[in-house]
Amino acid sequence: MPPAAPSSSGKAMAAAAVVLAMLLSAAAAQHDYGDALHKCILFFEGQRSGRLPPDQRVRWRRDSGLHDGAAAGVDLTGGYYDAGDNVKFGFPMAFTATLMSWGLIDFGRSFGPHKEEARKAVRWATDYLMKATARPNTVYVQVGDAFRDHACWERPEDMDTPRTVYRVDPSHPGSDVAAETAAALAAASIVFRDSDPAYSKRLLDRAVAVFEFADKHRGPYSSSLHAAVCPCYCDYSGYQDELLWGAAWLHKASRRREYREYIKRNEVVLGASEAINEFGWDNKHAGINVLISKEVLMGKDEYFQSFRVNADNFICTLLPGISNHPQIQYSPGGLLFKVGSSNMQHVTQLSFLLLAYSNYLSHAGGRVSCGSSSASPAQLRRVAKRQVDYILGDNPLRMSYMVGYGARFPRRIHHRASSIPSVAAHPARIGCKAGAAYYASPAPNPNLLVGAVVGGPTDASDAFPDARAVFQQSEPTTYINAPLMGLLAYFSAHPNPAESGGD
Repeated sequence: MPPAAPSSSGKAMAAAAVVLAMLLSAAAAQHDYGDALHKCILFFEGQRSGRLPPDQRVRWRRDSGLHDGAAAGVDLTGGYYDAGDNVKFGFPMAFTATLMSWGLIDFGRSFGPHKEEARKAVRWATDYLMKATARPNTVYVQVGDAFRDHACWERPEDMDTPRTVYRVDPSHPGSDVAAETAAALAAASIVFRDSDPAYSKRLLDRAVAVFEFADKHRGPYSSSLHAAVCPCYCDYSGYQDELLWGAAWLHKASRRREYREYIKRNEVVLGASEAINEFGWDNKHAGINVLISKEVLMGKDEYFQSFRVNADNFICTLLPGISNHPQIQYSPGGLLFKVGSSNMQHVTQLSFLLLAYSNYLSHAGGRVSCGSSSASPAQLRRVAKRQVDYILGDNPLRMSYMVGYGARFPRRIHHRASSIPSVAAHPARIGCKAGAAYYASPAPNPNLLVGAVVGGPTDASDAFPDARAVFQQSEPTTYINAPLMGLLAYFSAHPNPAESGGD
């Protein structure tokens, strides 16, 4: 809850108690988490760029971006469009791959029949990232001119805006995007270790090389490529967190002592304890502390005890009734929100960390220490589950924020391909400005982007307009869905968080 004014402290305490009761209530309606997981993964097929495979299930999409990279003499076909536009941004794509992989690593057994399709979703990203890092000391980090692209409303199959290629290299460093790419490749190497060991080895070898480049040639890509990547995916938190994040994943994937030493040597220098209330494509600090804390909780490495302390402090900021952190608030309907746009990214990413940490605590028989109080793993799971249930329809509007799940869901999402008639329905090309009519139309989108989770309510009102123009609330992104995969997998196997333990 937000801090209360002195004259209304009693009301604030009462409100906090109500929210806490809602978050910890086990009486919410049971959802079909397995069906939601299937749809959550299916969304990524709607975001695919490149030549679509024969088993493509989102049939209203067609091949697109088939010449990406050609002007630069490199093959950059494939990968994902990050949101409702047609640009391929490497920074959020790599983060998306890292989070999808983390979900599979921690909760793989819970994916059940959906595990293979989840791995395919990861591989669509990592195949592209391998192409983007094929040249030594170079990472191709973006395809498409964001400003020209955003001036159009057209299908990816029709796009005629410049497919400009942007890269970082020793002369134009980008430690943030390069280290995040290394993290993605390292995490994915764990995912494919058993099912495809040769691919896993290639991923890890590349991750090692890309991280070495990121660390040796330090600097933010927002400086090297400012005109291209800002303000869309400008790295406001600096590159230091990505270097620690990349090293943490390389340590987890390789078990090499050099990464353990790197983390400890750079813990203070790279600010491991800074801004721990943040976690997302820009700021990895909270994720670093939770990820590394597993080593401590499993009794493998007391060397990292300070990360466990940081993780506890972070988790405490998310628990209503225990900590009234000014940057972490809850709506009257129980939704976690942070001031800004696309709030569901915070909901899914922070909920994933709650669940992951509860899993580590359960295995270790531990609790979260929050000053004079503490919280059990089950409490953390209940808070995370409450957020998932809110997304799926347990909210004041009684609507799901996942397209295609439940009886009521967003119909006018801010997404070019979804809002314009498909190639099958309208074979003739629809040009840059011709699509504006579909953008302005009050009609529902003709193509259901099943599984897409939109930005949702962005303040304490629990309100949602379901309008394309309000992109902060109606646009889906890959990094909203990525951590949701792990959450849905876990709750599909453990629907009662009070009784469940670790995966």
